[in-house]
Amino acid sequence: MRHPNKISPDEITDPAVYFNRRKFIQTGILAASTVATGMAYRHFNHPASGEIKTAPIEGLTVAEANDSNGFHAADRETSLQDITHYNNFYEFSTDKDGVAPAASSFETNGWQVSVGGLVKNPRVFDLGDLLKISPPEERIYRMRCVEAWSMVIPWAGFSLSKLLDVVEPASDAKFVAFETLLDPKRMPGQQSDVLNWPYVEGLRLDEAMHPLTILASGIYGRALPPQDGAPIRLVVPWKYGFKGIKSIVKITLVATQPRTTWSEAAPDEYGFYASVNPQVDHPRWSQATEQRIGEFGRRPTLMFNGYAEQVAHLYTGMDLRANF
Repeated sequence: MRHPNKISPDEITDPAVYFNRRKFIQTGILAASTVATGMAYRHFNHPASGEIKTAPIEGLTVAEANDSNGFHAADRETSLQDITHYNNFYEFSTDKDGVAPAASSFETNGWQVSVGGLVKNPRVFDLGDLLKISPPEERIYRMRCVEAWSMVIPWAGFSLSKLLDVVEPASDAKFVAFETLLDPKRMPGQQSDVLNWPYVEGLRLDEAMHPLTILASGIYGRALPPQDGAPIRLVVPWKYGFKGIKSIVKITLVATQPRTTWSEAAPDEYGFYASVNPQVDHPRWSQATEQRIGEFGRRPTLMFNGYAEQVAHLYTGMDLRANF
């Protein structure tokens, strides 16, 4: 397994030096995401020879990340190299260093996301329509993995609540269930029985409607690469990383708590809520400290991953040890 300090921040060129990311978000997230994602990723990662050219998208603007609402973590951002080459994505490989090469040819032409269940306006969205629901925002979030490592990632995305507002949840909808693409030919890891495929996840409806919860389509101002969940994935920054389901094809609003992949595979280790809590250890390791990828030494884990001010009220009165 790759040592988390294999690449230090001092050895990585600041992506802002070689890539004007906000201009790219303004002109290219949608265009890049609606073509073959694997081809786009390979193109974007050639040695830089100038600014990447993409077709402009009429009317698309970008909101700045904001400290006051929790959309901007003041921490130093993890390098693009680490974010795109140290990944958990069992659909391609259980080896964190092996996901990127295994996913390099993954393409997303014709991608669609169905949104239905207990909603007034069920609909199948193609990626273009989905990304036009709300202009992408650049949000710099801390992301914490249950294996006690973390990153700080500049996502491009929009609040999931914007999509849910379009389909209008019914009064009896209490949870939101998510499902990843099932295609063992394109996702070779699904040929193994390491998990029960397809990968499924879920949130309580109020968690899903929280403005911090986003559907992301980009990182560092470029289209989301396959190994990070192209073309569209969930990001819930106060929860452990396994809640951030990738390559989503189906969203269903339901009345009862949906099954989730890791809670089903190991219920004593991975709970439905999975909010970051330094006081609740994984059965096999402590969660009190974490290793920030690209840094030396460990740092204390923050309650709700540092987003307690924004989200703690969602769990008032709950026993967070029982509801881990």
